[in-house]
Amino acid sequence: MPSPPFTRILVANRGEIAVRVIRACESLGIESVVAVSAADRDSLAARLATRAVCIGPAPAAQSYLRPELLITAAQGTQCQAIHPGYGFLSERAQFSRLCAKEGLTFIGPSPEAIEAMGDKLSAVQLAEQAGVPRVPGSGRIEDAADARDFAQRHGFPILIKASAGGGGRGMRIVRREADIAHEIDAAAAEAKAAFGDPSLYVEKFVERARHIEIQVLGDSHGNVVHLGERDCSTQRRHQKLIEEAPSPAIDAKLREELAGAAVRLARRVNYVGAGTVEFVFDADTSRWYFLEMNTRIQVEHPVTEMITGRDLVVEQIRVAAGEPISFKQSEVRFTGHAIECRINAEDATQNFAPRPGRLQTWTAPDGEGIRVDTHCFSGYLIPPYYDSLLAKVITHGADRQQALQRMSAALADLNVTGVPTTAPFHQQVLVHDDFRSAKVTTRWVEETFLPAANAERLAT
Repeated sequence: MPSPPFTRILVANRGEIAVRVIRACESLGIESVVAVSAADRDSLAARLATRAVCIGPAPAAQSYLRPELLITAAQGTQCQAIHPGYGFLSERAQFSRLCAKEGLTFIGPSPEAIEAMGDKLSAVQLAEQAGVPRVPGSGRIEDAADARDFAQRHGFPILIKASAGGGGRGMRIVRREADIAHEIDAAAAEAKAAFGDPSLYVEKFVERARHIEIQVLGDSHGNVVHLGERDCSTQRRHQKLIEEAPSPAIDAKLREELAGAAVRLARRVNYVGAGTVEFVFDADTSRWYFLEMNTRIQVEHPVTEMITGRDLVVEQIRVAAGEPISFKQSEVRFTGHAIECRINAEDATQNFAPRPGRLQTWTAPDGEGIRVDTHCFSGYLIPPYYDSLLAKVITHGADRQQALQRMSAALADLNVTGVPTTAPFHQQVLVHDDFRSAKVTTRWVEETFLPAANAERLAT
């Protein structure tokens, strides 16, 4: 049996992704040290890790977002590497650089790759150089006049975007000239607060878009492979809700085009690690465009693992240690269909308001083709300081219909009391004709599903 790539890894995250990384470490024979805030001392990750180290108070700004505390925790526990998960510091080039300076391996791409793809304008320029088309867009804009000039050339609606953005923050759709100045000010303020950078640019807004992304993996030996696409079109306010693989909306030819473009872009930036290249697919014109690249593991990575049988987090760890990817592109096989529903502690009937609190009961579904990634247990107190994600329910079937059937059954078997969850919302979406027939676009939830559901609720 080969020796593990590291002896001990610091998990610099919380929630279900921390648990996921700890399990991957276990499978490799690696000890795990999880960095926890005061609010997460009794978390499942703290219970499962070889050791837990408290790094600060509950607010993320005083704990999970403090690079120096994480470095100290890693060095004080003789860790050789740090896995950042997703969110928090996972896409901060300065954190990757600091790890290297302190003799720690950052389990992710180089700081140069993070910088190149983290700035959205830099990313689209690199994409164009790699022969990957972008949505018609501007360079960095200085003021409302620049946005007006763009709109006059390309027409409304336009999309104002934060250059350093992500997760829908610093993003505004503008449909008329009178709203440009206000929306630019709002987007810049949000971008400044979220990313420390108010820089903006403008793109033509694609009205009926599907969100398709390609999972890529690169190593330090020059190898880059893709593991197919995920369809993440079921969204609300630019936040993904349901993901599936493969996409039910594209054909084999388009799949090859997107995968080839993603691999070219990853090669262009000498990408090492797991990453995702995201595309917009225009449902009206059937044209596709580069959107952005996420330089980390994605929340929705399990659907790719389910259809390929490849453990992406294990590959991340091995590649970070300098090993080559354990398989070749020709060895990647896609089997069946997988769907993921994000279960949040939110009340969908109250505009998805977060509802932290104590889980009186938590019983996850089980059975053939069902996987649940979670950090929850009965009695767990959901803290109010972080995002509301409780679990990801993933199902796999021989085809999409079987995956949907298993998901419906899994959600029905999910038993949660103490806080409301988004499981009932997912159940309603899964049986909708538009979802079943793969007619969902990124604005379908807000423009079609929720108005109808709210009207029905008021009528009763």
